Amino acid sequence: MTYLPGIVVGISIAAPVGPIALLCLRRSLTAGRLVGFVSGLGAATADTLCGAVAAFALTQLLAAVDRFHATLQAGGGIFMVVLGVTILRAPPAQSDFTPAHARNLRAAFGSTLLLTLANPMTILSFAGVAAALGPKVIGSTRWEGTQFVAGVFTGSALWWLFWSATAGWCRQHLGPNTLHWINRFAGGAIALGGVAQLARLGF
Repeated sequence: MTYLPGIVVGISIAAPVGPIALLCLRRSLTAGRLVGFVSGLGAATADTLCGAVAAFALTQLLAAVDRFHATLQAGGGIFMVVLGVTILRAPPAQSDFTPAHARNLRAAFGSTLLLTLANPMTILSFAGVAAALGPKVIGSTRWEGTQFVAGVFTGSALWWLFWSATAGWCRQHLGPNTLHWINRFAGGAIALGGVAQLARLGF
């Protein structure tokens, strides 16, 4: 059964704290756990797409990464810099307990989906996992591959549920000054991550 290994892979890919985690943290603190979780689901969807390609077309995946690596890295880096600067320039983070609108949820989902897909490391991580685990874990049939991909989504989504729920609980115990500095830290870290990604290209 490849579903359970897929869950483990999904959690392991999603768990490292990076720009997406910081973005979901900020959104959970300022807009509520639902917005934070939906943001995480965007990343989980991107992880699932990469997992699907890794499970069913590893050779094609590696070729595509090699061909579009620079474009993806540049686009993702610019996006992260703009996003980080926007967060830095935003007013001090405030806890907003009003219901999230569908448009805001779509924007939260779409932004993390694109940001995760634009990070070549996401694709390379799955390529490395697929090559390391091999067909014994991922599966050698379409059905086994589908189970693995479903497990990846489940694992990633469970992680983002935990992350957003924890942040949503914490925001009830944080004051405005703390939220302000979290806002600054998240924006600065995201922007620096984008700069680092661009620097690797020689910009």
